[in-house]
This record gives sequence, structure tokens and C-alpha cells, in this order.
Amino acid sequence: MLMIRPALPQEKDILAEIGLTAWLKGIRPLVSAEVAARIAASNPFLPFLQKLGPRVLIAEIDGEPAGLGACEGDNDTISDVWVAPPFEGRGAGSALIRALEAQIAGRGYAEAHIQVAALNERALQLYLHLGYREVWRGALYDPILETNLEKIGLSRPL
Repeated sequence: MLMIRPALPQEKDILAEIGLTAWLKGIRPLVSAEVAARIAASNPFLPFLQKLGPRVLIAEIDGEPAGLGACEGDNDTISDVWVAPPFEGRGAGSALIRALEAQIAGRGYAEAHIQVAALNERALQLYLHLGYREVWRGALYDPILETNLEKIGLSRPL
């Protein structure tokens, strides 16, 4: 059974591991070995989870945390969707996006926005499948990765 709920403080370590594992699968192939090693060693998901706390949503499948998602700001942008590789294809990503869209609509926005690495084909296909459409494409500097990364900006009316 799939359920979406707010993160609990005691889950930050397991959620940081889910985020890092998903990042290693989806983004690691797009960055240098040095950047990947730094990210793996520091796990930037830990401070992210500490900062956002219960604003992070968890997808739980059969009682196990399967993924996480968040809107870092109180705006119309989904900043994060990360699903643990063993749970891919089971609806966790879609459910997280729909729950985040509901939050965005609840804040009064009529459209949701998300960015994806252009070469992260699996995530891009998910967003397109859910009705997102490309609105821009370009290289952006990523402060966590400390590198430029080709990104696609997408939006969907709510």
C-alpha cells in the first residue's frame, strides 16, 4: 500500500540515504568523479532534511520509506523528488508529485514548476507522463554540485 505523509525527525538518516542512493543513480553519471565523491562523502540530504523537517513528504510503500519530495520554498516550485531505486516504478514518484502539487494549489498557485537534469531521462519521462511540458532548457550552475548542468524547466497547470 502506498501512503504519503510528512517526514518524522527520527527518519532523517534513512531519508538522507534514500536521497543519496537515488541521486547516485540519476545524477552521478552526469558529474565528475570528484563531485560525486564529495557528494557521497558529505550527503547534502542531511542538512536539507534538518532544514525542512516535516515539510518533506515521504512516500511509504508497505510501511517502508520509498521516496521523498519537497518544495523548498513556499512557492509554485517542486524542488525535490527522490525515489529509492528498489521502489522505482511503483507509483511513489507520481504520488509525491501529486501531493506536492496539492500543496502548491493550496498556496493559491495555478501552475506547478519543476526542473530536471536534461540527461536524467527516467525523471524527465515521469514528469512528461504526468502532464508537465518543457518551458525552457539551458545550462545552470548548481551550487551543491559546484558545476554547470544542462537542465530543463517544466510546468503543468493545476
